[in-house]
Amino acid sequence: MSSLRKGAHIALCLFTAGSAPAPAFAAPAAVSDGEPTAEACARLGYPVRVHDDDDRRLNRRGKGRPYTTALAFAPPPPPSPVVMAAPRMAVSEMVVASARSMGPGSTRIAGDVETERYPHATANSIKRTADEPVSTLSADVDTAAYANVRRMLQNGQPPPSDAVRVEEMLNYFDYGYARPDTPEVPFKPSITVTPSPWSQDRQILHIGLQGYDIPRAEQPPLNLVFLIDTSGSMSSEERLPLARKALNLLVSQLRAQDHVAMVAYAGSAGEVLAPTSGAQKLKMRCALGALESGGSTAGGEGLSLAYDIARRNFDPRAVNRVILMTDGDFNVGVNDPAKLTDFVVEKRKSGVYLSVYGFGGGNYNDTLMQAMAQNGNGTAGYIDTLSEARKTFRDDFSGSLFPIANDVKIQVEFNPARVSEYRLIGYETRLLNREDFNNDKVDAGEVGSGTSVTALYEITPADAAPSSDPLRYGQNRPVVPTGPGDEIAFLKVRYKLPGQSDSRLITRPIGKSDLAQSVEAAPEATRWALAVAGFGQKLRHDPWVSDRFGWNQIYALADSARGEDPFALRAEFLSLVRAAEGPARGE
Repeated sequence: MSSLRKGAHIALCLFTAGSAPAPAFAAPAAVSDGEPTAEACARLGYPVRVHDDDDRRLNRRGKGRPYTTALAFAPPPPPSPVVMAAPRMAVSEMVVASARSMGPGSTRIAGDVETERYPHATANSIKRTADEPVSTLSADVDTAAYANVRRMLQNGQPPPSDAVRVEEMLNYFDYGYARPDTPEVPFKPSITVTPSPWSQDRQILHIGLQGYDIPRAEQPPLNLVFLIDTSGSMSSEERLPLARKALNLLVSQLRAQDHVAMVAYAGSAGEVLAPTSGAQKLKMRCALGALESGGSTAGGEGLSLAYDIARRNFDPRAVNRVILMTDGDFNVGVNDPAKLTDFVVEKRKSGVYLSVYGFGGGNYNDTLMQAMAQNGNGTAGYIDTLSEARKTFRDDFSGSLFPIANDVKIQVEFNPARVSEYRLIGYETRLLNREDFNNDKVDAGEVGSGTSVTALYEITPADAAPSSDPLRYGQNRPVVPTGPGDEIAFLKVRYKLPGQSDSRLITRPIGKSDLAQSVEAAPEATRWALAVAGFGQKLRHDPWVSDRFGWNQIYALADSARGEDPFALRAEFLSLVRAAEGPARGE
């Protein structure tokens, strides 16, 4: 594959294979790693075409972050006499067969018609503490919305309001929260209460949960199935060519004890690579290099086959996961979102989880992908450039694949003596009922190694003017505190350790000691979160943000919290704020 050829512009860092023996189902290879040349891949049963043009285009689009990792390919050893079995179904044969089944000229070209779909969610309303003192939500560490919104703004397009999920924009960034010390208590809360920068007499409650970072030597084995959309809608440069590159980055991180199988689907689905040890990276790269697009999208059939393979090779000691790479354009076979979601929920019970990564635009089905990822106990991401692929599958590799907690729920009880109203910012599609918090049968979010969860509430202090008038005929009795009088709120976090069915609980009171006297005096993490949340709310046209808090104010607040910024992610955000001004004015 050309991304791995000498002189390529993409830098991949390969881990050396460990000494653990490969399991019986992984046949030995002549060469474990090296350049996936046509000759080397032919010996393994995979035809590989040259993707030089794709590489050049993707590298031009993927500039933006200063990655400096050098190539680390060892020259391949002399070939051994071992002959590899050919894959069950050659990729080129599968694509050709599916194209024939559709008939000539029937492959749809992505982008002909704008058919992007996003889940509708009305911004959370203001709640009276006296009526509803408790707010409950499922943790969310997805980042798809941020990358997708970035793609639109960089193309000069205003994003649809439903495409902007504020919580996913918040959770895109690392806030440097204090880290927990033990995997048994995998979260450490960080709390700040600060004046609201966009609403007079209001305050912002900033909740940060930092997850435990599993040391590399202690990470469990991986049992992965790459499920790759090779339909005609994936043909453009930012789709299948970029998906190949992203998965090659993930392959670079694998160890000998990890195993990967691959399924590709177009008009039909087929197994491209049987479960193979992470020591056999060359074979994986050759399988990826053989993928080409064509045909319709039998996503349901591919999903079923991927789960079957994962289940047949299930390892109770490992992380068992299907990784879907698609634009979500399922147009053949089972494609009803409700049926697919039910299918994913049922498969989740087997211990096989699903993560979904989106590509492309024009026909991007965010609604379906969000539903599958949320119900599959996995994450939803969006890959628009090589830089984003590096962030997801190299820099955030552990957080993307190794869970530290399942069914993570957050509950905040507000003290009506101190808070008259509150509003949760974002998380519209992640709300839970109050009684769901203690019910271990209710599904919630999965959190990966080293990742963090950020949530913001806008609150009205009890001595400030409320948003709504007092009732004329109802009873407006003064609130009599029944708990500690100096507490603003009480935080609860419920979670399950991986493989366990009973939840555990973390609690923390929120009081005056957490209060920052001004936005300027708030910690850098809080100021950055405020800037990102303000940006997302302005893009959504939420009615709760004052017109006086405009793009210049967002930019200034973010610039004050830019910090060290080693990968220029915050600098990129600042450029997006400036880019949003034009679409906002209709330019």
